[in-house]
Amino acid sequence: MSTSELELSAGAEPRSLGYSWYIVFLCMVAYIFSFLDRQVISLLVEPIRADLQISDTQFSLVHGLAFALFYAAMGIPLARIADSRSRPLLIAWGIAIWCLATAACGLAKNFVQLFLARMAVGFGEAALSPAAYSMISDSFPKSKLGLALGVYSIGSFIGAGLAFIIGGTAIAYMDQIGAVTLPVVGVVKPWQMTFFIVGLPGLLVALLFVLTVRDPQRKGLTSDKPFTIGQVLGYIKTHKRAFSAHYLGFSLLSLPLFALMSWSPAFLLRNYDLTTKETGLYLGVVTLLANTAGVLSSGWLTDYFTRRGRDDAAFRAAIVGGLGVVAPALLFPHIGALHLMLPVFALAMYFASFPMATSAAALQNMAPNRMRAQVTALFFVGMNILGITGGASLVALLTDYVFESEPAVGYSMSIVASAAALIAAPLLCWGLKHYRHTVRGLAQ
Repeated sequence: MSTSELELSAGAEPRSLGYSWYIVFLCMVAYIFSFLDRQVISLLVEPIRADLQISDTQFSLVHGLAFALFYAAMGIPLARIADSRSRPLLIAWGIAIWCLATAACGLAKNFVQLFLARMAVGFGEAALSPAAYSMISDSFPKSKLGLALGVYSIGSFIGAGLAFIIGGTAIAYMDQIGAVTLPVVGVVKPWQMTFFIVGLPGLLVALLFVLTVRDPQRKGLTSDKPFTIGQVLGYIKTHKRAFSAHYLGFSLLSLPLFALMSWSPAFLLRNYDLTTKETGLYLGVVTLLANTAGVLSSGWLTDYFTRRGRDDAAFRAAIVGGLGVVAPALLFPHIGALHLMLPVFALAMYFASFPMATSAAALQNMAPNRMRAQVTALFFVGMNILGITGGASLVALLTDYVFESEPAVGYSMSIVASAAALIAAPLLCWGLKHYRHTVRGLAQ
């Protein structure tokens, strides 16, 4: 059988990868809006705390737990849809929901209303990545999958970078204007208007998914029907060592990233004589350069190891990131001068971004096709509990109850990020052989 016949038998389409890259690009744009809407709240920490009269710990619940609750809870049923029905349509609905929910954050008048709106943002965003990972995996050969997932993943950091830059600029502009009165809505303060500005434009991306994206043909199907959640859990149990290493290791490895991203605006605002606009500009540039480079580097490194016959390529690339983040994460809060601190902080962000692409690449090789979105959603449960919620709340708890000093937030970030990485890297090392066993078994 020829190579082309083999590709066709596996469900590959006999065409160039041009349209596949269009799918990656549009998914990346959706991811940009996802992180723009998710991350802008971190830049609004001070006005929200002042207006709603909440502590760092309460703010961390809005930023982390509220989002993570529905992101995790809805991930599995939405992944079931992604494994059985139209993935582009699912993503379009998800985008519409989270964009409207972000705008609803701007209507919040108290802690509870903001908490509920953030839960809705998490609900919408839960539809994106499991479906996007599945579509991209069906659109590329394994040797190019790492880079494709890396390109998709940089959307998170472009979005976060734009959240800092656009958010900081919007806040500065709205502060000059002051509170405005809108029809029906009433009086809206600058921080509330910022949510309108970043949330609503994403609805155009939802429309593009409906009009321009067709669901890729699913490759390597072993069944015409999606697996039930019981079958998924049974498969995970059969390969429990590999999945334990992945789920726990990558969840811990995501914690440094979210700890650094969630509290970096507060760290700069509380320790350096900067305006909100200046803070957004500095962090936006760091995120756009360092984190984007980190994701692309990890995707390239995964493909490099894959081309050299390493079945555990994604795990190996992630371990590099885990070990690399420790030293700069320990150092940055001890450096007083801003121009010296920022490069060290950027290096920490560079390595902290490695698991974004590698965790996805690893999962796509661990499970049958119609199970991929569901095993991804289950991973997001752990990542949300340890990564997003832990990254936001552990830092806040250390700041409020151990250091008892708001400017000490940098030390809290440092401790949480470095400790999590030091636990995650050895765990992934332990999982290498178990991951290889699972991947090779699936390929037979």
